[in-house]
Amino acid sequence: MRQRILSLALLAILSTLPAQAQEAPGATDADSRLASSPRHGEWVLVDTARGPVNSWVVYPERADAAPIVVVIHEIYGLSDWIRSVADSLAAEGFIAIAPDLLSGKGPDGGGTSSLESPVRAIRDLDQEEVRLRLDGVAEYGMSLPAAAKRFGVVGFCWGGSTSFRYATQQSQASAAVVYYGSSPGSGDLANLGVPVLGLYGGNDNRVNATIEPAQQALAEGTARYEVEIYEGAGHGFLRAQDHEQLGVANKRAAGSAWLRTLAFFRELLER
Repeated sequence: MRQRILSLALLAILSTLPAQAQEAPGATDADSRLASSPRHGEWVLVDTARGPVNSWVVYPERADAAPIVVVIHEIYGLSDWIRSVADSLAAEGFIAIAPDLLSGKGPDGGGTSSLESPVRAIRDLDQEEVRLRLDGVAEYGMSLPAAAKRFGVVGFCWGGSTSFRYATQQSQASAAVVYYGSSPGSGDLANLGVPVLGLYGGNDNRVNATIEPAQQALAEGTARYEVEIYEGAGHGFLRAQDHEQLGVANKRAAGSAWLRTLAFFRELLER
C-alpha cells in the first residue's frame, strides 16, 4: 500500500511539471546546449577527505534556497554530456554538482580529460574513496550560501551503480536515482535508508538481472525502491537517444524517465 500511495504522489507532481521539463538531455546536442545555457556554471575544486575533486557546478535561477543534486558520471568519466545533464537539472531549480571522480588519477594529477582510458581508471577506483569524495562534494554543495541543506544523487551506468551503493552508505541523502546501474548485494541493501528510483532499459538484461534480487532483499523492510523498465530501450538510453537501432525506444524512455526523475527529486528535496 505504501508503494501505491507514493506512486500516486509522484503522478500528482508529474502533472505540475512545466512543458520544458520534458526535454530530456541527450548527448547529440550537449555541446550546443552548454554553450547557449543562460545559467551560471563554474569549475570548482572541492576539498574532500580523499583529496581535491574538480567539479562542475550549475546554479538555477530562483529566489529561494535550492536543494543539491550530485550528478555521478558514467564509466567514461566526466564528459560534456554529464555537464549538460547538470545544466538541465539546474534549469529545473536544483543546484547541480558533477564531480570528476577521476580527479588526480591522470598524468600530473589530472582527471578524466588527461586519461587515455578513463574506463580502465574507473574500474581501478577504490569504492571507499568514491564514497568519501561524494560525501565531500555533497557537504560542499550544502554549504553554499544559495543552497538548502538537502541533497540527492543521480548516476548513469557505472554512476547508476554508484548512486545505488551510495544510498546504502549515506543515510543523510534524501533521494537517489539510478539510471541503468546494477543493484548492490543483499548485504549492502540491508543498510538502505534512502528512497531509490531505478530507471532501466528493457534490452539491458546484464543490469536488469540484478533488479529482482534487490526487490526480494528489500521486500521485508520499509526501504523505498521504485522500478521502471522501458520496453525496447537499451543501456545508456538517456545519453543515446539517437541510437541507430534503438533511437525511437530510447527517446521515448528518456522523456519518461527524465520526468520521473524530476518528480522524484521535487517530492523528496523540495520540502
